[in-house]
Amino acid sequence: MKHQSAPTSIVLSSKQRSYSFSTSEELLWQAALGRDLSFEGVFFYGVLSTHIYCSPSCPSRKPNRDQVCFFYSSQAAETAGFRPCKRCQPQYGTAPHSAKAKVLAACRYIEAQVEHIPTLAELGARVAMSPSHLQKMFKRMIGVTPLQYADAHRVERLKQRLQQGDSIVNALYESGYGASSRLYEKAPLQMGMTPASYQRRGQGETIRYTITESCLGTLLVAATVRGLCSVRLGETAVALEQELKQEFQAATLEPAKAELSTWTQALVNYLSGTLPWSGLPLDVKATAFQLQVWQALQAIPVGTTATYSDIAQGIGQPTSMRAVARACATNPVALVIPCHRVVPKAGGLGGYRWGVSRKQALLDLESQY
Repeated sequence: MKHQSAPTSIVLSSKQRSYSFSTSEELLWQAALGRDLSFEGVFFYGVLSTHIYCSPSCPSRKPNRDQVCFFYSSQAAETAGFRPCKRCQPQYGTAPHSAKAKVLAACRYIEAQVEHIPTLAELGARVAMSPSHLQKMFKRMIGVTPLQYADAHRVERLKQRLQQGDSIVNALYESGYGASSRLYEKAPLQMGMTPASYQRRGQGETIRYTITESCLGTLLVAATVRGLCSVRLGETAVALEQELKQEFQAATLEPAKAELSTWTQALVNYLSGTLPWSGLPLDVKATAFQLQVWQALQAIPVGTTATYSDIAQGIGQPTSMRAVARACATNPVALVIPCHRVVPKAGGLGGYRWGVSRKQALLDLESQY
């Protein structure tokens, strides 16, 4: 496996605002230079000249920047052929009292609460960390605030209730909302629409789409006013259009005129061998877990691959390989969220929603960059 980089960015747009979650390699490098203990267990850096990897706080002399790559986990570093540093011994993991362990404990506590959303003070007391420091570490490590993380889980419960046929009122209280106004205020941030629209399977949403040819077959690009919501590869325009209608059954679908030309051309150029785009906006509906996985996928550098296990380790859920695979399989925007860069640990290509032959072609294309 080639070197796996730490996260760069993912942008999710919503009806009310856009979130941009980022942890650039420059930030990680500055943390390593400063031996920042708050990043302990969050990432590791490898030295290309020696093939040794270290924790951010390692007291050894720092190498030149061009000799450094980053990893989510010690396992990912060792899979890539790096040996643990004898001074900082990064392979022994995160101590129970570390910031990472406390943030993960806060995640598990949030997930277990149905009746209410824990306050920062409550979470801080639970994991023995000051509220302000917990907020800072949570956002840095998870990519969202504790409140956003809790909202995502609550909205997911709401969606499940609505899908099961519950009335909005019942779904409201069973999901932990205390007032309908709060439901309508918060839910669109993750659902992309109001609960009533969601219950009507997207009715009221307007999605514009275009279909063009590429070197990997027919390409469909669809977007709301907030960003890309679907990017698909297929055999025929008719089949792709039918898939889009099936996914957004109650939405209003309109052929795009010039609205999507820039984004579509960027994708076509990429498939033709032009270097990747930057900053294409997304309007995708994601659970908190999907968000973490898709963020990790966008962090895999062009020309490299990672395993499902690497991704699971990187998001702090090492036993969730199957859930990671499901998140990859449900990725609605091909190429932009590059699920084709994830392969099985045992070897081979694994599956791909748009065809294994396309996955191989994409990896071959990117290996030339």
